[in-house]
Amino acid sequence: MSSAASPHPAPLHVLGALALELRGDAPVARQALAQTQVGALAALIARDLAAFAPDAATLELVTVGAHYDPVELLRPGWPLHHELDQLAARAPGRPEPRVIAFGAHAGQLPGTLAPSADFFGGPLRLVPFLLSPQALAGDNDDATAARVGDALESGLLERGMAGADTALAAQDAFGVQVEHARYLTVHDLAAMMALQYEHAGLAPLWPLLETALLQPQGEEWLDAPPEPLVHYVDGEARIALFEPRAWKARYATDAPCNTPECRERLERQHQHFQTRQRQIAAVLGAHGITVNFVHSPGEGREALT
Repeated sequence: MSSAASPHPAPLHVLGALALELRGDAPVARQALAQTQVGALAALIARDLAAFAPDAATLELVTVGAHYDPVELLRPGWPLHHELDQLAARAPGRPEPRVIAFGAHAGQLPGTLAPSADFFGGPLRLVPFLLSPQALAGDNDDATAARVGDALESGLLERGMAGADTALAAQDAFGVQVEHARYLTVHDLAAMMALQYEHAGLAPLWPLLETALLQPQGEEWLDAPPEPLVHYVDGEARIALFEPRAWKARYATDAPCNTPECRERLERQHQHFQTRQRQIAAVLGAHGITVNFVHSPGEGREALT
């Protein structure tokens, strides 16, 4: 669970998504729904969530008629959910509980809700939602939000399949072929992403990413040769750019390299290292983490602190 920044104590929010696993060879017709289309899907999402945790029906549901790549949701401060929260706070008052669903007008989604074309085309697409107390709710409603959050955190991974009509409605609305549709909290999604990164050979980077997501003001190191040296601190990731001698002292500590064959092997090793640096920087950037390359004359952590 997370809460939006506010000068007053903020109500608890339950952050999650309807996850659509798409058939790999099927085209996607629409990334965003018109305002007139999104209400029906939002009502089905609200019904499904109330089936998992009945008290969810007493909370405000906010969602959007659009789908996103996981990296667009898994960013420090949960900016996509935060934008939904800010837009909902400006929505006209309605009888409680409210279901607020944002759609496109003249092809444009409000605020910063437009999905990025850079991450379009993946097999898993996410329709984000948040559940929160009503704007004038009291402590009892905050406790309800906490209770609903606990129930969803403990149960969605095992029994979070969306209703068949919800999956069909999403398929028809977005013009996609849905293999599976299920609900996840953002923490469920982070755990799923951790497994995917492990399979992709990026497991050493996950502790740093997890810190950025769950403790944005925290600190974490990736300091595990042969991996690049990375320090997450002050809300940014600093990647060491070693001078040649420092790089060799840290990453190529074998016997002296005096033959052409050895120097060629060393050059390939350095090129592979640079490729890995770029890969890590790209992954961090995709998650909305600022990346700075820092020149490091020595082989240790000094330049990145």
